[in-house]
Amino acid sequence: MPGETLYVIDRIVTNPGCGQKFVDEFRAGYLPNASRRNLTLDNMLVSPPLWAEDESNIVTITWTVEGTAGWWAMTRSSRGDATLRQWWDAMAPLIAERSRTMAAAADDVEGLADV
Repeated sequence: MPGETLYVIDRIVTNPGCGQKFVDEFRAGYLPNASRRNLTLDNMLVSPPLWAEDESNIVTITWTVEGTAGWWAMTRSSRGDATLRQWWDAMAPLIAERSRTMAAAADDVEGLADV
């Protein structure tokens, strides 16, 4: 539905000492093409807030898409994108684990669930 924002939350745990390199690679290789997959960057957080050679970082990236139609457009374009898959494969040595979840503002849930 128009005006209802969905949040796509990517959580990447980097291998020790790889946090800064992952963020740099993300900015250079992933971010420039995200808008064509219907993703708008909302926020990128790094925890702990320092680059350490012997520690992992947790990079939490929050995207927005407009409503369920925006989510489906993002999903369809991402699934068929071989270059995206190749980018994630190239990042594998930097990543210990990654996950993606979705969320919405509490006030939007009822409208989004009425499909």
